[in-house]
Amino acid sequence: MGSLRNPIGPLPSTIYWRRRAVLLSMVALLALLIVWAVNFGGGGSKTGAGGSNGKSTAPSSITPGPSGSGPAISEHPGGRDESGGGGDDGSSDGANGDGPGSGTTGSGTGSDDDAKGGAGAGDRLPAGSSLPDCTTGGVTLTLRSVHNSYAPGEKPKFELTAKNTTAKDCKVDLGPKSAVLTITQASSDTEIWSSDDCPESAGSLLLRVSAGAHITHTIEWDRKASAPECATPKTGPATPGTYLVEAKAPQLPKAQASFVLAKD
Repeated sequence: MGSLRNPIGPLPSTIYWRRRAVLLSMVALLALLIVWAVNFGGGGSKTGAGGSNGKSTAPSSITPGPSGSGPAISEHPGGRDESGGGGDDGSSDGANGDGPGSGTTGSGTGSDDDAKGGAGAGDRLPAGSSLPDCTTGGVTLTLRSVHNSYAPGEKPKFELTAKNTTAKDCKVDLGPKSAVLTITQASSDTEIWSSDDCPESAGSLLLRVSAGAHITHTIEWDRKASAPECATPKTGPATPGTYLVEAKAPQLPKAQASFVLAKD
């Protein structure tokens, strides 16, 4: 330890201390160079990966996430009540017009797209359903001819609509023997045809009318006359002129409309 503090040699001790200072300085400088080299190498790799000045560059493109999907809300154009002729659940075929006294085909709404209002409007219900009947004061019945005038050979079509203005669902029977349509000639007040005279399917057509919704049932007439109990009609096919059509359903007010069978 004494030789470290007091160097031994032929030269003055100050020279040995200077040599030691220079050596220590070189070691310290070498250590700094090593540290700087390590830090510079790490920073260079970060700069290469992240861009200039070590900052990350924005991605060249952005991949959008999954797009949301949902049921599209479809509604028929305005101007008239939507017809439920295409519904599967609430459709009902009437007579095909081949037999005596027959002459209607009918269809009821069977999906939400065919009726405005709450879900389930127009659903076909089984016989004996416990759903309350639609009654006057809460449900209105309207009838309209699809066209004002029909060319010779063209079969008139009518839309029977039940609209529920209450806050509760109810059911209505639009079968041919329950919601009875009659057609009379305006000039003579003579009944030409009735839906309950000789229907091919005399069963009920129970449909749900949801709260605040309406359903539409379409009836087609083949221009033939009818008679009760499928008897032979006393008159032939309808002639050109103005006709009145009336609809009556239990516990609901009757509805009327008119149309014209044009001449050749």
